[in-house]
Amino acid sequence: MNMFYNKEGVGDTLIITLSSTERDDKAVERNGNVARIYSKETNKTIGYNLFEFSTVYQVEAAGVVEGNEELVSSVNTLIKENGFTDELKFDASPKFVVGFVEEMEKHPNADKLNICQVNVGEEKLQIVCGAPNVDEGQKVVVAKVGAVMPSGMIIKDASLRGVESTGMICSARELDLQDAPQEKGILVLPDDYEIGSEFKAY
Repeated sequence: MNMFYNKEGVGDTLIITLSSTERDDKAVERNGNVARIYSKETNKTIGYNLFEFSTVYQVEAAGVVEGNEELVSSVNTLIKENGFTDELKFDASPKFVVGFVEEMEKHPNADKLNICQVNVGEEKLQIVCGAPNVDEGQKVVVAKVGAVMPSGMIIKDASLRGVESTGMICSARELDLQDAPQEKGILVLPDDYEIGSEFKAY
């Protein structure tokens, strides 16, 4: 779940994205100040727009909204008061974590892509990476599915040339780090970083 709010740019609306679908598959139903966006094919909820949201909760952010239990509780109350049945869950797990590239092999259908098996602590992710400097034995920054990059891009499950990829191995530029090098390549972390720990850019 990702939440966005920009009162000056968009208006007093909390935008919630839960998943994605093709533009032609999207439909909307609105009750009161709540609009549910869903898939026409499956009826699965893919997001909500909550209008006049400041009347129920004060959001200070302009852009990505950091979730918390109180905010998600207010969202659920508003959703139910307006006749919808979804109950959103608050996920406090970090989306940018330290990963360790345990294995790497060439992509069978793309010369410049590699298939990496990346240990992120509690799980191993398969990530297709096109960086020229990626290699086994590196500690790297992984943006997990659901992470919002500084550019505004949301990380999603993907299929690259027929190979599934979950998450992204990040460069310093993609993380918008100060003094990031201009040449292409992922950020390789020192060995003292703990696998699975949250990566914070200070």
